[in-house]
Amino acid sequence: MTDELRGLLRESTEAHLPDRARMLARVERGMARPGTARSRDRERTRALSWPKTVLATLATVGTLTASALMVVAAVHDPDPPRNPSAAAPPAAGRAVPPTAAGSRTEDGPLWADGSVDPHSNSYWAQSNVTLKTGKPLTALVVELRIALTEGVRDTGSWRTRPATDFDVSARQEGGFLVYRWTLKPGRTVPPGEHVFAGQYDHAAGGRDAKDDTYRIDATASAAEGGSAVWGGFA
Repeated sequence: MTDELRGLLRESTEAHLPDRARMLARVERGMARPGTARSRDRERTRALSWPKTVLATLATVGTLTASALMVVAAVHDPDPPRNPSAAAPPAAGRAVPPTAAGSRTEDGPLWADGSVDPHSNSYWAQSNVTLKTGKPLTALVVELRIALTEGVRDTGSWRTRPATDFDVSARQEGGFLVYRWTLKPGRTVPPGEHVFAGQYDHAAGGRDAKDDTYRIDATASAAEGGSAVWGGFA
């Protein structure tokens, strides 16, 4: 590189160097005047930063609050019942199946007994429900429940009262063969002894009737209200 070229480059560089003294003077004059662009920029920055800071703080508080509520809900949420069916009451109007241990054979004008007919054999049986009433009955439902042990199958039913006085059904319900006699509206059962019987096949050999039950619901008059008796075939 020649001396002439070096000189030209140095002159060009010096021409583009900033005048430091002049720049400092301009800065001092600007800082001395209020409302300058720099001060406005600082104020604008503070104005913009405040909402952002507040929003960020609220977001953090909201997250912590939601987390706390979730923890509280988890702690106070009640445990599910261990046995929901045990807490549920029986359906309205449905007879509660009795047990032999909880027998009630007398109530008001009613008396009842359950027995396996002596003419039953190793393949077939008849279960008798004997009802005694001291007053005429204007409403009556007799239910006989035969546990579905091996081979149990309906073969018929009968009653000592006229067949036309009752609606009769026999069906399997909840592990039982259920016979039901319902007195028709306008009919009456007179005072005395009455028998209702269900007949069924079963597996060969002796059949244990310990799980069989019966229930009777009856009304003598509206003024007296209803009566109910139940028991087993032990």
